[in-house]
Amino acid sequence: MAKAKQKEQKGFFTYIKWFWILFGSGVLFAILIFLLASWGKFGEMPTFERLENPETNLATEFISSDGETLGKLYLDDNRTPVSFDKLPQNLVNALVATEDARYYDHSGIDARGFIRALAYLGKKGGASTISQQLARQLFIGVRDKESTTNAILQKIQEWVIATRLERNYTKEEIIAMYLNIYDFGYAADGIRSASRIYFGKEPHELRTEESAVLVGMLKNSSLYNPIRREELVFNRRNTVLGQMAKYDYITEEEKDSLQALKMKINFNPESHREGLATYFRMYMQRWLGNWVESHPKPDGEKYNIYLDGLKVYTTIDSRMQKNAEEAVEAHMKNLQAEFFHQNTPDRNPTAPFLDISKGAIDTIMRSAMKTSPRWRHLKREGLSEKEIEATFHEKAEMTVFDWNSDSYEKDTIMTPMDSIRYYKTFLRTAMMSMEPQTGHVKAWVGGVDYKHFQYDNVYQGARQAGSTFKPFVYAAAIDQLRYSPCDSLPDNQYCIEPLKHGNMEAWCPKNSDGKYSGKNLTLKSALANSVNTITAQLIDKVGPGSVVAIAKNMGITRDIPEVPSIALGTQDINVYEMVGAYGTFANQGVYVKPVMVTRIEDKNGTVLYEYTPETKDVLSKDVAYAMVNLMEGVTLYGSGGRLRHTYGKNQTVYKEIITGYPYELTNPIAGKTGTTQNQSDGWFMGMVPNLVTGVWVGGDNRSIHFSRLLYGQGAAMALPIWAIYMKKNYENEELGVSKEAFEKPENLSINVDCTKVLEDLQDELDTEDDLEDIDF
Repeated sequence: MAKAKQKEQKGFFTYIKWFWILFGSGVLFAILIFLLASWGKFGEMPTFERLENPETNLATEFISSDGETLGKLYLDDNRTPVSFDKLPQNLVNALVATEDARYYDHSGIDARGFIRALAYLGKKGGASTISQQLARQLFIGVRDKESTTNAILQKIQEWVIATRLERNYTKEEIIAMYLNIYDFGYAADGIRSASRIYFGKEPHELRTEESAVLVGMLKNSSLYNPIRREELVFNRRNTVLGQMAKYDYITEEEKDSLQALKMKINFNPESHREGLATYFRMYMQRWLGNWVESHPKPDGEKYNIYLDGLKVYTTIDSRMQKNAEEAVEAHMKNLQAEFFHQNTPDRNPTAPFLDISKGAIDTIMRSAMKTSPRWRHLKREGLSEKEIEATFHEKAEMTVFDWNSDSYEKDTIMTPMDSIRYYKTFLRTAMMSMEPQTGHVKAWVGGVDYKHFQYDNVYQGARQAGSTFKPFVYAAAIDQLRYSPCDSLPDNQYCIEPLKHGNMEAWCPKNSDGKYSGKNLTLKSALANSVNTITAQLIDKVGPGSVVAIAKNMGITRDIPEVPSIALGTQDINVYEMVGAYGTFANQGVYVKPVMVTRIEDKNGTVLYEYTPETKDVLSKDVAYAMVNLMEGVTLYGSGGRLRHTYGKNQTVYKEIITGYPYELTNPIAGKTGTTQNQSDGWFMGMVPNLVTGVWVGGDNRSIHFSRLLYGQGAAMALPIWAIYMKKNYENEELGVSKEAFEKPENLSINVDCTKVLEDLQDELDTEDDLEDIDF
């Protein structure tokens, strides 16, 4: 009996011994597994340095002067991180309630959740904590799901990294990192991009039901995509709201109320071809690419403008940029409709080209074909020119620009050659707005639609300046000859003799209507009405060299031949340089080079660049003010007069094609219209004391233009964009756009009051009729 009892006790102790042996072995094995994982035996593990600085691709962000994101530069990851304090509490609550209810109670591994997942085989929820999910996103990725071994090894790695993350970061930092790293689809990398793309707002502005949508997407952003699967996402959102109520983040009443709300998605895709200031952003991409070449990192490496998360603080005002884009859209849509009306096959068999031969048209079309992206792409693929050209005559499905569509796009079938001709029927435009005192560029519109017309006419494009060049001639005359706006010259045919100023034959410019009034015109009247004969006399007196020198000092960098014909704007200038030059007049004679960037920071907020203004004294304050006074005459009673009032026999026509006409602006405005030969280019340069804006409108080719001056002049093509833009600016008083008069210098030495000249002349002239010989 005793022996049996001893045997029984011995067996019990044997069981106990083996239990502890097995238990200890299991613990040691688990420790060994974790050690092997931490040593990287199951795959590369992050170093301590990588844990401190996890590598993520960060987009470069362009920020407006009023603090709005204009757009980003990125390759694959459109990510801009936000700190925890920029996240709304409802988003954090939704995340914790749905993904990791005991998040604040564990150190990276949720033991209760793990046991539950094992017991129910994952049917009642997984065991991955937020820290584990972050570890997977940052350092592991997704292994082959079909391999059980790989899945187990990945889970072990997640545990190890999760515990390390918990030691290195606070709970709040881990939440921020997780939301910043997640890919929400549609280039919505991270919570900031996601909130902007799906709801059109910053993360801190998210409402509870909106946060629930984004948290619901964390389960599988491809499956729970609100653009493609609205009902599925709606149900998932309500599940998240249910979890928030379950863990007392919201009440049952709040849950019921929020679940009953319709899901309102405000989809704003962020791409390089869409959004605000697209042409400006593409200019900045080139500018930034050049900047990083000469500004390396401390270790000598170059910054990557797509991956290093640079913050570029620009001078663009997002509100003024929006006003500019809306002004361009409003006017160009109407103007284009009139252009189409005049270029039907019956009215113009060679549409959209005018006044050129079929051979010349063929040359233009072949040149466009050989410079097209399609040609370059097929050339790189090794096709011969004959093979490539054949593809341009094969019909294909394509999406093209269309003003009449809600989205400004339409699907069609045509040959690539037909599409080239189709796109040439559209008028192009450029607009830039600048603060003359600082050079800060406030708005930049390089065309009607960047997605379909990627040529930037603000900077890349240069066209004949027409009469907008005349103020440089007048400035030279006032500066060197001390003329005043009230001095007068005769409007008669005027010829500059051969070999004078370098011209090979006599130059006898005509006025736009081919007529000469025979009257004496004040300079103010002559510039207001763009009288060519007066301008010719002025450049003859000062010489083309003086005019070129002034234009160069005012920022015009393109070559300008020193010949008399430049007085009428025969040389090509872009809008960017023209706006900078006109800024000299508004800034009391001081040229300030246009500025687009004020500061660049790296992802940590370290300042890498701050701009230094580039200025040059060009004109005296008196001369600059006299020029402003001259150009005020343009908008008072000259070619820009429709800014202020309705007049003329063409009122009905203008109402039909010019949006918002009449504009009835009453504040002081200086400006100059410009129209080139055959109405190929229409310009308007407009100034108020603290804002200078230039607008150009024309065809892709000089042979694409209106047939009549009525429609093709700068006052009809370009001026309306300026007027609509300014009216929109004045509607927002926060913008501070001036309505005051231009500052008059003390002790002004140049007479600008032409009424005094009229009184003096009245005493000298015999009869009142003689006054008709002078036009003021």
